[in-house]
Amino acid sequence: MKKTLQGLIALAFALAGSAFAAETAQEATVRKLIQSTFREGVKIDTVTKTPYSGLFEVRIGSDILYTDEKAQYLFTGEVIDAKNGTNYTKARIDDLSKVKFSELPLESALKMVKGDGKRVIAVFEDPNCGYCKQFRKTLNTLDNITVYTFMYNILSDDSKDKSKNIWCSADRNKAWDDWMLRGKAAPEAPANCNTPNDKIFALGQKMRVTGTPSVIFTDGSRAPGMLDVKMLESRIAAAASNNKAN
Repeated sequence: MKKTLQGLIALAFALAGSAFAAETAQEATVRKLIQSTFREGVKIDTVTKTPYSGLFEVRIGSDILYTDEKAQYLFTGEVIDAKNGTNYTKARIDDLSKVKFSELPLESALKMVKGDGKRVIAVFEDPNCGYCKQFRKTLNTLDNITVYTFMYNILSDDSKDKSKNIWCSADRNKAWDDWMLRGKAAPEAPANCNTPNDKIFALGQKMRVTGTPSVIFTDGSRAPGMLDVKMLESRIAAAASNNKAN
């Protein structure tokens, strides 16, 4: 069943694939019409005719809307195949949200290695995030994994200070675990200690990371929010399988 759904999604993208690469005259007309309905400053990235009942996909960043050929109506929500339950909108957004794992600045992340470390993920976490603290407990139950943690300071004014203190500690990983798992704060960092705080904040904004924790897998897919062990293991295995397939 899973392979069937993946095939349907691939077929849907293939039918619209040529349009993703080069905008047609009809798509350009729809873009012009629909652009006039948005407030100034809102940029439409692409307009693409879909295989879904004549709808046109309107993409603004990683957000997806739909319109008709006359741009008379604007539709929000998800396109779901009533026969098989395939969520084409979610599949499209997941595809748009993918990143190149190899291009992540891993040198600016904390690195935890357990066992052989062969399985790899990256995660954006804020030191003041309660869900991140719970997720850290989940991560500690895994074996044979490498976890790159980007301290992404978005929740509180002192998140940046806490991240600096942890980054400037003699043992960063210990300082992070002490805080996230045991509530033990790291000592105050020297004023002249440099951190990647601003770099990671800019990266997260560019990637549209809007909450923590947010997990990035090696196939470029991501999972916003806290995952339980079973789901995390499943996503890691799926990413490894996708990497082999590609």
